[in-house]
Amino acid sequence: MFLSPDDRPDDRSEHHPEHHPEHHPEHPSPEPRPGGLAALLVSLQLADSAFPSGFYTLSHSLEGYAQAGAVTPDTLPALLADLLRHGVGPSDATALALVHRAVLAGDTAAAVRVDRRLYAGKLSREVRQAATRTGRQLLDLAAEVFDRPPIAAHLRLVTERRTPGCQAVAAGIVQAAAGVPVEQAVAADLFAFSASFAGAALRLRLTDHRRAQVLLRGAAPVIEETVRAALARPEADLGAGAPASDIMSGRHERADARLFAS
Repeated sequence: MFLSPDDRPDDRSEHHPEHHPEHHPEHPSPEPRPGGLAALLVSLQLADSAFPSGFYTLSHSLEGYAQAGAVTPDTLPALLADLLRHGVGPSDATALALVHRAVLAGDTAAAVRVDRRLYAGKLSREVRQAATRTGRQLLDLAAEVFDRPPIAAHLRLVTERRTPGCQAVAAGIVQAAAGVPVEQAVAADLFAFSASFAGAALRLRLTDHRRAQVLLRGAAPVIEETVRAALARPEADLGAGAPASDIMSGRHERADARLFAS
């Protein structure tokens, strides 16, 4: 059994049948057709800040950098590029791609193995908590929204504490089950990360709305590069290499005042 020392799933599934993994609506939604406009709409919905997974409550270590005076408006683009290339790309994006393929192959054991490995590589407590809380929320909501067996199955494993339920793994399962191609799924999640980072920069007064959009557009080539690398990376190489971000997250979790969960 997997037992997270940092977080525990809530007990809604025990008290509310509509949240239980075995609950199926009377009229389940039709099976997805892979790719095309339908897949694009799924990705847009999941990447939207209005989707209540909690992903947009995170600063992805940016608040720690700001508290340390280690980032300025001029260095924001370089920091985002570094986090994409060396942080979220080799870890979360790679895990998403691996799990997406595992879902299509029906390999539940591989999805759980990647989930545990991704969790183990997250060094600070707040990053682990953020990953599992947003992942569990995504699975819980997606089980209702998309009504696909792989989503309910992984949610059950998370509820039973047999796997941690990291956000990137949850996203891979949801998007694969909903018919989103793997390249598009990885790109959408990396864009959501970048948009969340830009939103945090706005709240931290490191940018304004116009420059935030310039920041996102400037990150597009880096996102493309990171997607290609994640798709080619084997499971043995799963793991981030961004020690400065880990240090900032460690300091952030002990800060007296915080705007963001990470």
